[in-house]
Amino acid sequence: MTTIRVLLADDQTLVRASFAMLVESAADLEVVGQAGTGREALELARSARADLIVMDIRMPDLDGIEATRLIAQDEDLAGVKVLVLTTYDTDEHVLEALRAGASGFLVKDTRPAELLDAIRTVAAGEALLSPGPTARLIARVLRTPVHETPATGGPDGLSTRERQVLCLVARGLSNAEIADVLELSPLTAKTHVSRIMGKLSARDRAQLVIAAYESGLVTPGTT
Repeated sequence: MTTIRVLLADDQTLVRASFAMLVESAADLEVVGQAGTGREALELARSARADLIVMDIRMPDLDGIEATRLIAQDEDLAGVKVLVLTTYDTDEHVLEALRAGASGFLVKDTRPAELLDAIRTVAAGEALLSPGPTARLIARVLRTPVHETPATGGPDGLSTRERQVLCLVARGLSNAEIADVLELSPLTAKTHVSRIMGKLSARDRAQLVIAAYESGLVTPGTT
């Protein structure tokens, strides 16, 4: 079993301690460091060689968004994933964190088992973007009506099929679900997603979601 090395960053000591006990209770997870500020998180990310950082957005000295941006821009930390935590799923700063390079977000009142599953999901390279909270979050920030235009619009350089796939990624569908919707094989769906990531220079699926919304391929609101 491969052990996932986890770094915890939160300015509240009791929160960090609680998360540490929870993470250490899982046989496949290991806490390799704890940080009380974004700057400490950045320094520990470089020294502890964590696979994933559970990052609080609101921290002193250097906030979680800027720490995430610096981690995403550091070539030596290219494999490090960031899972941001917030108090509310409507926090506008979450969108900034996703733009900065975070691979997903969770609210702090998430159930313990869900947090552990989230760590495993993000560490495996998947985005953790629950469609409901994500749609509400981006709708709050952009305040625009819903529409999807999978054949036109969106980022430049994508084929019609790739725009369709990107649209489904933005809705929170997995590769298997995309394959079912478009009547493709799971391998073909995965290949399309990989090619789109390459064309858009995206780190992961979270970046694809942001690209889909910001390009106008998908606009958020209430479905």
